[in-house]
Amino acid sequence: MTDKTIASAKPDLPVRVWGMSQDGKPFFQQAHAVEIRPSGAVITQLACTLNPGDVVGVQYGAKKARCRISSVQNAPDGKLRAEVQLLDGQPCPWSDELSAEQVANDPVAVKSRRRYERHKIFFNMEMADERVQTPIRVRATDISANGCYVETMLPLDAGTILRVDFWLDTEKISTSGIIRAKDPGVGMGIEFTGLTPAIQKRFQAFLDSLDTGTGGFAGPGNAHAQGAS
Repeated sequence: MTDKTIASAKPDLPVRVWGMSQDGKPFFQQAHAVEIRPSGAVITQLACTLNPGDVVGVQYGAKKARCRISSVQNAPDGKLRAEVQLLDGQPCPWSDELSAEQVANDPVAVKSRRRYERHKIFFNMEMADERVQTPIRVRATDISANGCYVETMLPLDAGTILRVDFWLDTEKISTSGIIRAKDPGVGMGIEFTGLTPAIQKRFQAFLDSLDTGTGGFAGPGNAHAQGAS
């Protein structure tokens, strides 16, 4: 039996967890991931109150993902123990710790059903709530021609209609968008609703050409976006 097989059988991985607790306060804490699998894990030693259905961010090493809490129970140490499932399309932070057997036998792990592949790159853009028309500069952390995700402690409400501006090489693109997912303390998922099929195809090809060390930009030149807050 290899060392990796032993580690995979009874893992105890240090992770960072963040989001919004039941009392409406943002939290960021150290915890432990146990019973890991490709589609999720059990997170122990949580000090805040969470509910099934809540979305939290989880980071192990340099890899992070968004997860939905499927169950919560009190542990003997007085802290919480929560089972989490990776959201569709999210990479598994502890994939390097899994054995081939664990990957093959996980019935929940499925491939993303998105039409366009999302890229884990930083991409700068400007967004404005159409009701107030005050633009904010944001940085998407994963993006495709269909939409993007913006990490922010204070996301806008689901259903909010946005104007979205970004640059495709030297061409400024303006489109409409709508917030499809609000994850308090974590971020918001945005669907681009005004791109023509031709622009979508060009935009996806542009994203596909970028590597992880390259970002888009929200204005001419190498502009620096601020995270939404």
